[in-house]
Amino acid sequence: MDRARGRLRVYLGAAPGVGKTFAMLDEGHRRLARGTDVVVGLVEAHGRPRTAELADGMEIVPRRTMVYRGTAFTELDVDAVIAREPRVALIDELAHTNVPGSRNAKRWQDVEEILDAGIDVISTVNIQHLESLNDVVQQITEVPQRETVPDEVVRRADAVQLVDMPPDGLRRRMAHGNIYAPEKVDAALSNYFRVGNLTALRELALLWVAGRVDDQLDQYRAEHGIEGTWEARERVVVALTGGPEGDTLIRRAARIAARSKGADLLAVHVTLSDGLGGADPARLARQRALVENLGGTYHQVVGENVPRALLDFAGGVNATQLVLGASRRGRFAHLFSRGVGLTATALSGAIDVHMIPHAEAGKGTLRIRPRAALTRTRRRAGWAMALLGIPVLTAALVPFRADLTLPSGILLFLLMVVGVALAGGMWPAVTAAVAGFLLLNYYFTPPFDRFTVSDPHNLLALSVYVLVAVMVSAVVDLAARRTREAARAGADAEVLSTLAGHVLRGESALPSLLARLRETFALTSVTLLERVGEPAPDDQSDPEAWRIVATSGGPPCGCPGAADTDVVIDGSLVLAACGRLLEASDRRVLEAFAAEAAVALRQERLRREADLAGPLAETDRMRTALLAAVSHDLRTPLASARLAVESLRGTEIEWSAEDREELLATADESLLKLDRLVANLLDMSRLQAGVLGLTLQPVALEEVIPRSIDDLGPLRDRVEGEVSVDLPEVLADSALLERILVNVMSNAVRYSPAGKKVLITASRHGDHVEIRVVDRGPGIPAEAHDRVFMPFQRLGDRDNHTGVGLGLALSRGLAEAMGGTLTPDETPGGGLTMVLTLPTSSGARA
Repeated sequence: MDRARGRLRVYLGAAPGVGKTFAMLDEGHRRLARGTDVVVGLVEAHGRPRTAELADGMEIVPRRTMVYRGTAFTELDVDAVIAREPRVALIDELAHTNVPGSRNAKRWQDVEEILDAGIDVISTVNIQHLESLNDVVQQITEVPQRETVPDEVVRRADAVQLVDMPPDGLRRRMAHGNIYAPEKVDAALSNYFRVGNLTALRELALLWVAGRVDDQLDQYRAEHGIEGTWEARERVVVALTGGPEGDTLIRRAARIAARSKGADLLAVHVTLSDGLGGADPARLARQRALVENLGGTYHQVVGENVPRALLDFAGGVNATQLVLGASRRGRFAHLFSRGVGLTATALSGAIDVHMIPHAEAGKGTLRIRPRAALTRTRRRAGWAMALLGIPVLTAALVPFRADLTLPSGILLFLLMVVGVALAGGMWPAVTAAVAGFLLLNYYFTPPFDRFTVSDPHNLLALSVYVLVAVMVSAVVDLAARRTREAARAGADAEVLSTLAGHVLRGESALPSLLARLRETFALTSVTLLERVGEPAPDDQSDPEAWRIVATSGGPPCGCPGAADTDVVIDGSLVLAACGRLLEASDRRVLEAFAAEAAVALRQERLRREADLAGPLAETDRMRTALLAAVSHDLRTPLASARLAVESLRGTEIEWSAEDREELLATADESLLKLDRLVANLLDMSRLQAGVLGLTLQPVALEEVIPRSIDDLGPLRDRVEGEVSVDLPEVLADSALLERILVNVMSNAVRYSPAGKKVLITASRHGDHVEIRVVDRGPGIPAEAHDRVFMPFQRLGDRDNHTGVGLGLALSRGLAEAMGGTLTPDETPGGGLTMVLTLPTSSGARA
């Protein structure tokens, strides 16, 4: 039977030396004393004697030895731990990177295998190794952390225990030599282990653990159905209606949250379930941006009862405080309903409710004037039926009133009222119902031809008739209104969906947005305007005060005052529409478009700035790499040449003829290297700037290749050439071609094994000539062929002691500038072949 997955326990620390490994070993001893089968899979003592002593008395699984680049390393032996089948394995440093060639790249992946085998694991990790905090730690300490572990791995642990120590105590441990060797203490205390660094790392560790504990608390409350608020952490929820008072409420809620360290700010807007709320989309978008700028989060929920929806949301996020704006309703409205604020306060329970006064209080609720439910034509037909149909029906029934009972007449009149309601809506139907009541009373209720009713039952029947007629009219009108509004909402959703589809298909966001807006509302032009300079009282009609950012359609509006409809996005942006005056419901969609247009404009400008910054960053990167790389390559040949010259000039030592010749050769070789490096740097800078001068002319390879070999200096003996005199001339710049060959051959000699010469050959292929430089070195993997041509790249190197890495990059650039190519190829039997292809002079002229 397979064992269940093991449990993971992680000791988390803020910095090295806080005692994570010590705590892990101490826990191992406690479990061992209880009779648990515990082994040490891997422990890194780092030369700390007390830590090493604590591992005594515990079974240690032997490590696996691996050889990498001639050096032996030891790593965790996963197979040995699994084969041993202990109950608990102690494995230090969860974020450790394994030696290349290991089965897994990271130790946490080894731990996952051991857990899958049903073995419990106790491990350690520092806060700086968590992936999400890696860049933050580097910013604080200015020390990059290359070993990381995904946060999710640690979050999934069954237990995470913080190993904490005050910065002063940790520095004392460092000073006493309990963490690093004595020769490293001073440097550590003045750099990574500064008090400020340790304090910031400690806070990061505490906040991360607090966040995980908070997640566990939410999970516990959900599993046990606990709906009440537990004030373990301050969470401030601010309710937004989409009104202008929202900015005031958000800032007040942010100040309330700021009073408690680590408090959360959440903004929520309740949309009625019928989708007919009166919120301003553009204002909500701006308020959402404000909330996020203040470090909060924005949420939108749907509900029929606003107070209940707010409290449900607040309870769901375990909020401790709810911020509401003072009611906008007048005193008379409070006689019929307590309103959102008072209702939420009465039902809030343990949640504190803040009622914030604002400038809009008491000015009436936010409402958008409802659009007529029926068309003008239908309303006219309804009024015609009400004013003409009821009298005509009366005239038709009067001759038969002796035989017509009152209930029958009421039903016929009610049928007419329903027809009027279907045709023209509520008010024509109500008019028809009242008129029918009067005519039924006068002509069909005894005594006839008088506005009196002798039988109380008849009065009741007439009253019921009017009530039913009014109710039917209201229901029909409401159904028509809802149908129209639903159709309108569907149309708006289709418009926005179409717009999103166009943007996702790759169209430029801002032009596409304005074009779709113009097409949707049949406008002649839509223009996004940006204010120039500071606002002025009369600048709405001043074209000089505005700049056209983008436009679609006919002649653009030069200022908001010239537009038929304008929407203010923020203090500097206005969307101006020309062609027709939009209705209120259309304006709401227009405002949503305007808010998206502002976002699109910001994204477009950010992309433009990124595009402009890209070349500058590349130039800066190259400049930085150049300074870092040439510092050694310039200094070394200069130092060698200077030392040789000073030795020759000195009088203290009498040099033999052979010694003098060797010193002169050293100086000559060093100066040759220096000359070649400076020439490469100058040519590379000219290539980057596009000002490299070329003189293309027919060049004979049998003359250029021998000169190039001679330019190698002492390396010339390691190159042999096989060039036929029958080859055609190539079209090239003789000096630059020589430079390419020298760079390529120098690179080939550097990587060729001792005793193996570099071979240079040339052959014709159609109207091109291929020059091949062949070496028997280690070669280059096919996937790295392009990478070797990047400036300051030396494949496999990690220092600056073998050249600046410009040779191949410059060579390819020079070859392409002359109309040729430089490509790598594999040498049969092992090695690398660089192929330089150039056009023949006859082929180029043809």
